[in-house]
Amino acid sequence: MKSRLLASVGALALSAGAASADYSLTILHTNDFHARFEQISRFDSACGDEDAAEGKCFGGTARLVTAINDARARSNNSILLDGGDQFQGTLFYTYYKGAASAEFMNKMGYDAMTVGNHEFDDGPETLRGFMDTVQFPILMSNADVSAEGLLSGAIQKSVVIERGGEKLGLIGLTPVDTPEISSPGKNITFTDPVGAVQAEVDKLTAEGVNKIIVLSHSGYEVDKRIAAEATGVDVIVGGHSHTLLSNTAENAAGPYPTMVGATAIVQAYAYGKFLGELNVTFNDAGEVTEATGEPLILDAAVAQDEATSARVQELAQPLDEIRQKVVAESSEEIDGSRENCRAMECEMGNLVADAMLDRVKGQGIQIAIQNGGGLRASIDAGPVTMGEVLTVLPFQNTLSTFHVKGSTIVAALENGVSQVEEGAGRFPQVAGLSFVWDPAAEPGSRIVSVSVMVDGQAQPIEPDTVYGVVSNNFVRNGGDGYSMFATEATDVYDFGPDLADVTAEYLAAAGPYTPYLDGRISKKE
Repeated sequence: MKSRLLASVGALALSAGAASADYSLTILHTNDFHARFEQISRFDSACGDEDAAEGKCFGGTARLVTAINDARARSNNSILLDGGDQFQGTLFYTYYKGAASAEFMNKMGYDAMTVGNHEFDDGPETLRGFMDTVQFPILMSNADVSAEGLLSGAIQKSVVIERGGEKLGLIGLTPVDTPEISSPGKNITFTDPVGAVQAEVDKLTAEGVNKIIVLSHSGYEVDKRIAAEATGVDVIVGGHSHTLLSNTAENAAGPYPTMVGATAIVQAYAYGKFLGELNVTFNDAGEVTEATGEPLILDAAVAQDEATSARVQELAQPLDEIRQKVVAESSEEIDGSRENCRAMECEMGNLVADAMLDRVKGQGIQIAIQNGGGLRASIDAGPVTMGEVLTVLPFQNTLSTFHVKGSTIVAALENGVSQVEEGAGRFPQVAGLSFVWDPAAEPGSRIVSVSVMVDGQAQPIEPDTVYGVVSNNFVRNGGDGYSMFATEATDVYDFGPDLADVTAEYLAAAGPYTPYLDGRISKKE
């Protein structure tokens, strides 16, 4: 809700015969790029030479540069924003950390970015190095960083920039559960998004800024809540949930923009596959009178900028030997899609959990639990390269083994299915056990039954029996809400082999691997 004073001043100006004109702005935006500097396949992983030759690739920084330049040429007044999670996802990040992202974002002329949870994956140190290199503000309103010396005074809650003769207020937002899903350290306190946004809106409004855009790496559902509960927000540029909003795509989660009251919400999927393009018109009071647009798919019809392509290839040279090595073969596509692996048994989840359990079964370990959010892509049929495996498992997680009671495992599974509606990454992919859950029940009471394989036979889990478990070090240390493993596990060893290596070796040993589902995770009917 805009200021009545502003509205009345505008009315007085009009009555006095003063000229008044609408203000039009094109908001170009990306989110959840995840180090996809090269072209991607339809599975969001590396695009092979054959598909590239046939024009079946998408995205890539060289194509994004062309799309941004073309979009700017269509508009006489534009701004380029990012909704967070530039970090993590391919060997480019593993090798260069934030340096490659900073270089290309500077080249493309971004105006601002919010902090995504993955920007904290390597702690505040790597984020600060990135911030020192980029030529635009990094924003985060819902966190107190005053106790973190590396970030105190560096991250702004909001910023005002001028574009086309008008002031625009930009506010950043990061997931409130970042301490559970990343590694920000103990010196940063995260707070509720609505209150944080409202405080910055009130501050900006008091400074006379009446056009306000929130860069929100918080997910589509949270964005709708912010739009409904906060006042004064005109546009929310989203991220985190990898949501495609579109007026034409059949698989869209909602319209582009999604209007909640007078607030326009946009998001453009992930991995650089789309460039969001929202055209907004404001009246003199800073109210949105029109908001139209559509994410632009970056397919073969969009030319790749030659200079950018050459630079990406140059940066790729140190990585090629690692990722081009063929390590296995798959008879069919292995589904690792986000929508499946965060909501149900998925083929990639079975593969990775089976690989984990196979590696340590000689150590008395009976159960494997892998968070679905740790699975980042599918793998297509045919030869499997190490690069593809690393795209699925990019986090350099190690195998962790430990022992917990059956009651703790049930509590862990309850945590895993507690946020399915939000597409949270904590959904458990498992091996050595099976479970039934009830999506209609309240979170915390959804697990109906659990069975553990004992001597080749499925037996109901016993609450007081101690079981051997293998997971990854992120989950074992409490990531994705699995705090019970951090506090209750015994005989802990967090420093096993790299999960990507374990998976690659398991694939190789299988000969041509055949992906499968076997009903180990099911819903109550």
